[in-house]
Amino acid sequence: MTAETLDMDHLATWLGRGEKVEDVLTHRLVSEYEAAVAPHGFSPEGCAPLGIHWCLAPMTVPADKLGPDGHPDRGGFMPPVPLKRRMWAGGEVTMVSPLKAGDRVTRQSEITGITRKDGKSGPMVFVTVMHEYFTERGLAIRDRQDAVYLNPVEKPQGVADANKAPQADHTEAVDINPTFLFRYSAITFNGHRIHYDQDYARSVEGYPDLVVHGPLQASLMLQYGGRLGNGRRLKSFRYRGLRPLFMGEPLMLNARETDDGFELWTSDSSPAPNMLGRLVLE
Repeated sequence: MTAETLDMDHLATWLGRGEKVEDVLTHRLVSEYEAAVAPHGFSPEGCAPLGIHWCLAPMTVPADKLGPDGHPDRGGFMPPVPLKRRMWAGGEVTMVSPLKAGDRVTRQSEITGITRKDGKSGPMVFVTVMHEYFTERGLAIRDRQDAVYLNPVEKPQGVADANKAPQADHTEAVDINPTFLFRYSAITFNGHRIHYDQDYARSVEGYPDLVVHGPLQASLMLQYGGRLGNGRRLKSFRYRGLRPLFMGEPLMLNARETDDGFELWTSDSSPAPNMLGRLVLE
């Protein structure tokens, strides 16, 4: 697939497309989420764990409606970008009021951006979706997500530049193994095979091993910052993926204190960031 064969005019017809779904933040989901990320989780007092909103209202399409990568076929709510690889590129979470176990949650979503860029590996298409999560108390979370679609490449892991590594004030190691990745896929109903099918990840998408989920990395950073914040209320969390992180590498959570919160990042055997985040606290 080349940039010239991408029909951006057709993809642009998905701009403004909306979706409204409902879910219940059950006590069972809270227990499963806490177990999946233990001992690295964090729940503000009397509230649901941070990052659990990414487990709510997943796409639940029948098996015969899945693509070869385990994702739902393209062309529903998300535009049918004809590039094989897709992953989280980043986003920003604004926390208005906390979620609580037992909440009935409504998520309203809108596609707000579809853009093409050309990189070293060929064309890339970025799709931006704005999600808003409401409870009976009103707006709880505003969540912008940026997804990127691109062609497979022989070595998609990218190059770590250790010279760009920040200096951490706090670090914590997370043991990444197949069970950890499977359990997170299960509670998010994420069928993407790069997270559990090692042969597929290596032979089809060209990765050296299973890929650690983008939202899992973001959740771990968010919870790490919450624990370090000593009870201060979280206002916003902005993050972006720089390069994939794989099973078999250590996953390090890193934090550097700032005037209003923390700069956060994940890293592997290189000190350079894999995902970079910025947490603002009150």
